[in-house]
Amino acid sequence: MLEETIAAIRPADARALAEARSHQDRLTKPPGALGVLEEVAVRLAGAARTSPPPMPEPAALAIFAADHGVHAQGVSPWPQEVTQQMVANFLAGGAVANAFAAQVGASVTVVDVGVAADLPPASGLMIKKVGYGTADLSLGPAMTEAQAVQALEAGISVARTLIADGARCLITGDMGIANTTASAALIAAFTGTDAAAVTGRGTGVDDSTHTLKIAVVRRALDANAAASTPLSTLAALGGFEHAAIAGFILGGAAARVPVILDGVIAGAAALAAHALSPSVADHCVAGHRSAEPGHAVALAHLGLRPLVDLELRLGEGTGGLLAHPLVCAAVRVMHDVATFDAAGVTEKPS
Repeated sequence: MLEETIAAIRPADARALAEARSHQDRLTKPPGALGVLEEVAVRLAGAARTSPPPMPEPAALAIFAADHGVHAQGVSPWPQEVTQQMVANFLAGGAVANAFAAQVGASVTVVDVGVAADLPPASGLMIKKVGYGTADLSLGPAMTEAQAVQALEAGISVARTLIADGARCLITGDMGIANTTASAALIAAFTGTDAAAVTGRGTGVDDSTHTLKIAVVRRALDANAAASTPLSTLAALGGFEHAAIAGFILGGAAARVPVILDGVIAGAAALAAHALSPSVADHCVAGHRSAEPGHAVALAHLGLRPLVDLELRLGEGTGGLLAHPLVCAAVRVMHDVATFDAAGVTEKPS
């Protein structure tokens, strides 16, 4: 499944990009007046290989949940069972992601790819468990390469299911106590950036815990220095949810359905997806820029510009959900706004 998905991903179509840019310039507005929104519409046209691109709605949020062995190193003040408890909260509709999803009309699916407990069946829950949390990445590989492939293919499967159910835009979400530590390690490895520059405070840790967290990320990079391929790096330093989100992104790109990335966990996962298939970035939109420093590093490496910058650091898909109406507005301009010729409006002399 992974190989056929990667084989199906194509880079942005040059003809569609050119047509979209030309169309933008003929609309009843000064060229470039909509700023970044014009770039978003053009990007989606190139990804869809047609201009104007399809409307990116309805949207589907997938929250991938997993636990992390590195939690044992004291990198988070939150107990590990909060991952399981928050999954229950998502399924009950009580989280911020649920509120934002209701606001924008997005569906919410929770995917267990590695929670350290058996979850009871529930509406809106997919069980794709690879393991009961990863191993401690500061001591060696967090997972085997076979587990990484299993998690990648779980994410691809979820993307395919949501698209088959009618989703025309995918939004990444995550839940996993200690997953910002794994994210920092992935971002450092894939971008060659020092651990201190990409390791943030996650859920709001104090100075001493932040210092410890940076040291743990450095130990993880040293312990897994032999990882030399995209897959081995993902397996060594990622979480099950990182791998699943990377697969989710690959699955969307293969189907030419745009993927709105959320925060730092999605950014780290997108780096892995990009390393596996560089063209995948053409199919992604950066929903927001997280307060986590590693997120800006990841987005710069991917060449993506965030649409929202509100100092969010929650995860769950909240930033991606907030950005979805902006993405829809950017595309609707391409469909609904008249050209100068059609509206009988005189253009500015060239």
